[in-house]
Amino acid sequence: MTVKPTLIVMAAGMGSRFGGNKQIAPVDPEGHIIIDFSVYDALLAGFDRVVCVIKPQMEADFRRAIGDRLAKKARVDYAWQTLDALPEGFTVPEGRVKPWGTGHAVLCALEQVEGPFAVINADDFYGRGAFEAAGRFLAEAGDANEHAMVGYRIENTLTENGSVSRGVCAARDGYLTDITERTRIEPRQGGAAYTEDGGTSWTFVPAGTPVSMNLWAFRDGAREAFTRLFRDFLEKDVPANPVKAEFYLPNVPKALINEGKGRVRLLDTRERWYGMTYREDAEKVGAAIADMKARGLYPKKLWE
Repeated sequence: MTVKPTLIVMAAGMGSRFGGNKQIAPVDPEGHIIIDFSVYDALLAGFDRVVCVIKPQMEADFRRAIGDRLAKKARVDYAWQTLDALPEGFTVPEGRVKPWGTGHAVLCALEQVEGPFAVINADDFYGRGAFEAAGRFLAEAGDANEHAMVGYRIENTLTENGSVSRGVCAARDGYLTDITERTRIEPRQGGAAYTEDGGTSWTFVPAGTPVSMNLWAFRDGAREAFTRLFRDFLEKDVPANPVKAEFYLPNVPKALINEGKGRVRLLDTRERWYGMTYREDAEKVGAAIADMKARGLYPKKLWE
């Protein structure tokens, strides 16, 4: 029997945001938040289970805010991301309070995941086409060491309210060859531009350039890679920066590519990303949701 893919939702970073913060602010009059739409789209795309990565202290609030709604239509489980969730032989460095990063969040969820899986951020709106692309890929029979990333066109991922961080991708023959994090990207006519010197100089990025929004699709071969690379991170990176070093999710597929131990297919989507990076973005997100409902893409109430 074919195992349907699981959706991992990285939500541990929302722990301090409950209580009216923008990331869990409703985006429509019915009280839905962005995770509602992501899970709704994922279920239509063939996913049948959700694992939410959260902090232990936020579980009750998370269930009330979103988890109990999702559980009406899908199996919903929870994985706790904590500082002491470490392999045997490692301990939390003195003074460390910062989470270990998005790659660690995925590793915390994998104990509860069977078969292929996709990973998303909790507070990004990805669009149905993105989940359909990931779902089709994971439904295919393929090499356990071939994975995929849904690549957005850079012009579809920007906000006019300020700069954003994006993983700018390079590809060849439909496969990812590199991904470089650019921490300050702004829209420009015909594309975007990034700066690495505080705005003194800018590098143009043309429209159509693929960027990562952290929507990844992994087959079984990724499990060993997450485990191995996290140990490497603890052994090599943490001693040099014990308080702030982070194990980022894109480090795993990037390492597999560089080592020649895996390939990452680049799945193109024309979907537009929506998120609330800035408080001013909320109105635009709400208007986009209202328009999609008016066009029949979503029912007025998702879970009834």
